[in-house]
Parts: sequence; structure tokens; C-alpha cells
Amino acid sequence: MSSIKQLKKNINNDIGAIIEDIYLWELSNPDANLSKSEKLIEEAIQVFDDLVKKINSVVTKGNLKKQFKAIQEERNKSIKTLLKKSANL
Repeated sequence: MSSIKQLKKNINNDIGAIIEDIYLWELSNPDANLSKSEKLIEEAIQVFDDLVKKINSVVTKGNLKKQFKAIQEERNKSIKTLLKKSANL
């Protein structure tokens, strides 16, 4: 991890790309039930908020690498979960 700022940008870009894909799916499927996709967008926004909150609440005392590694692992896991859910729309 190069910096906290870069980590936040990466999270923003990844979540933003997923939300954009969901919006494109909604536009290409206007007759579909959009409640699932709207819930998925809300979930993606919640994941973003949770990750940024965790980054901002990192304790400066202690092992910083360990704390950020845990956040990075959670990010990867959350992104994979959101991608699987968006593929199932």
C-alpha cells in the first residue's frame, strides 16, 4: 500500500465501477425488477462507507501494516462479493 489517499481512491474507483455496471444493467433491462439492483447499489455504498470509516479510525499506535492489511483483505472480499451479486442480476 503506497498511501492512505491511494487506498481510498482505489476503493472509490472499485465501488464506483460496480455501481456504474449496475446502472448500465438497469438501463439495458428496463422491464426488469429493479429492486434487487437498487439494494445492491445501497449495499455497495454501505461497503464504501464502512471501509472509509475503518481507514479513518485506524489507531496510530500499534502495527499500522497489520491494520491496513486487514482493511485491504476486507476490501478484496467485499469487492468479490459485490461482483458476484451483480453478475447474478
